[in-house]
Amino acid sequence: MTHSSALPKYIQISEMLIREITAGHLPDGTRLPPERQMADQHGISVGTLRKALGDLETKGLLHRIQGSGNYIKSQTVTESIYTFFRLELTQGGGLPTACVISVDRLHKPADLPFFGSSPDAHRIRRLRRLGGIPAAVEEIWLDGTFAKKINAADLLESLYLFYKGHLGLIISQVEDRIGVAPVPNWAPAALGMDHGSPAGFIERISWSQNGQPSEFSRTWYNHEKARYINRLK
Repeated sequence: MTHSSALPKYIQISEMLIREITAGHLPDGTRLPPERQMADQHGISVGTLRKALGDLETKGLLHRIQGSGNYIKSQTVTESIYTFFRLELTQGGGLPTACVISVDRLHKPADLPFFGSSPDAHRIRRLRRLGGIPAAVEEIWLDGTFAKKINAADLLESLYLFYKGHLGLIISQVEDRIGVAPVPNWAPAALGMDHGSPAGFIERISWSQNGQPSEFSRTWYNHEKARYINRLK
């Protein structure tokens, strides 16, 4: 397996804190630990931590008071790289990371719904971790018109960020269908589930900024480690 390119460390910390806020682990008004203590907890420099906190402040999620500390400001709508990512650890939160299992350009199988105009699609299979815990496998089919070839080494942990930066594709809307399905036979042992055993299952159609269906994906998740969350505000 190939690790997807990691996001910059300060973005990882910022996104982790955003997911902790949205999960309710950091309520409005929570005072964060001193910056040096937080930096030591996450194994980063104080400068990197301050950059992450600055990102939260820009997004309206942090109130910084000179001489007092950093305080969480909850928002009903939160700008996040993982806005459309609905899986969380069973206790909430968990920064998503990914390992690429395979990337192939294939003719679209007959059982896929309509998306895009090309007869081909890029099939991306990945193992997803939440907070370092293997929690899901996903199979993403991206319409072939967006690129002739996609290399595993170029993929980011957030595919939607990769689409936007490398392909000019912005995912503006998604539709999820939730159910149960057997774990596929290509799932790695790290998932902790036997092939064919029942798993939580998500089918998703994603639309581009032009209102065109452009991607279809399937996700199988370990219900003992993760849950699907969609917060409506």
